[in-house]
Amino acid sequence: QVQLVESGGGLVQAGGSLRLSCAVSGRTFDKYSWFRQAPGQERLFLAAVTWSGSNTYYADSVKGRFTISRDNAKNTVYLQMNSLKPEDTAVYYCAAAWGSYWPPKLPSDHAYWGQGTQVTVSS
Repeated sequence: QVQLVESGGGLVQAGGSLRLSCAVSGRTFDKYSWFRQAPGQERLFLAAVTWSGSNTYYADSVKGRFTISRDNAKNTVYLQMNSLKPEDTAVYYCAAAWGSYWPPKLPSDHAYWGQGTQVTVSS
């Protein structure tokens, strides 16, 4: 049974940092992504990484502030978030995808999703 379980969300002041984790079990995938969704808004792509770690891709809105990485020994994908802003407040989701298509920017590119973790940035 495939499971993706996010953790690491919480409340942080503007300018602060958080590291999200996504523990993957059941199988490995070719690539992993992070998305976020604020109330009343669509789910937005943030970053993606290949299983090998050789390729990463970022949305312009987080480039330079967020870093995606993976630890294959732990079957875990991370999202390091620095210089957080109130507009980063959202539920953050990790997702997994198969295949060679790159970068996987659409929700429909992904086969499995985690349950999400809330990130709240106060001003």
